[in-house]
Amino acid sequence: MLTALGVFARYGRFVLVAGLVAGLVLPGVAVALRPWLSELVLVLLFLTAYRVGLPAALDGLNHILSTLGVVLVYQLALPLVCIALFACFGMAQSPVAIALTLMLSAPSVTASPNMAVMIGQAPEPAFRLLILGTFILPLTIFPIFWASPALGNLSDAIYAALRLGLSISVTVAVAFFLRARCQPEMRMSEVRALDGLTSLALAVIVVGLMSAVTPAISSAPWMLAKWMCIALAANLGLQVLAYTGLRRLGFEQSAGPMALVAGNRNVALFLVASSATNTDEFLLFLGCYQFPMYLTPIVMRPLLGNRT
Repeated sequence: MLTALGVFARYGRFVLVAGLVAGLVLPGVAVALRPWLSELVLVLLFLTAYRVGLPAALDGLNHILSTLGVVLVYQLALPLVCIALFACFGMAQSPVAIALTLMLSAPSVTASPNMAVMIGQAPEPAFRLLILGTFILPLTIFPIFWASPALGNLSDAIYAALRLGLSISVTVAVAFFLRARCQPEMRMSEVRALDGLTSLALAVIVVGLMSAVTPAISSAPWMLAKWMCIALAANLGLQVLAYTGLRRLGFEQSAGPMALVAGNRNVALFLVASSATNTDEFLLFLGCYQFPMYLTPIVMRPLLGNRT
């Protein structure tokens, strides 16, 4: 079993691509998985926290100030700039403005530490951004929703963010406890097996997130093409810009995994937090957004990967 899972870990980038393809060709499975996405995301977070372990997470407290600075830039400064730019052109209420603002306001995707491993980087920097970004989300979304009423009801968003923070806290605490009790020291074969298991979990999750894309291929191909271009440019472009900026600021060792987080955000969180997401166009954007996200370990590895 460990050997088989290790094979999935070795080819994890291609397992993600297989998940994308499955989401397109198996629309019935996508619809069936969609109600279970929240539970699947928490399972993925559990696997990630179990892999990192409490000692490594505590070691990250030495970087708390720098991590907080990056989170505030990602989740507060960037969405406010986005709102201001679209407002200057009178497009603050447009679907594109709403989608990009929500994307920039969201914390890291739960899978970012796993993606960091796939590109040959340490998962800890991405894990710190994931945890801290999610925990302070109830605070960072205050000015975002205040500056852009088009995003929906603020109280609903705060409730959803608090609920997510509690879920993540319990999941991470249980994972750390079980890791300390059962496997305080993991063999390399066990680490690879765990990485393979998370790759499989990621492939399953993306199938459920693709339910809006397949119908649009025949019914609205030009709209699909538009949102695909926007998703690709926003996700991959942010990663390139963040990587360049972080290296210039002295984040030599952690620039790769931190830049990965810049483009890969947990936008799906706002499906239960903002009335602005209850549109066909936002759901289409969310489906298109999975493509650059799941292609990141392949497309961005030459730039963000470990070069040593």
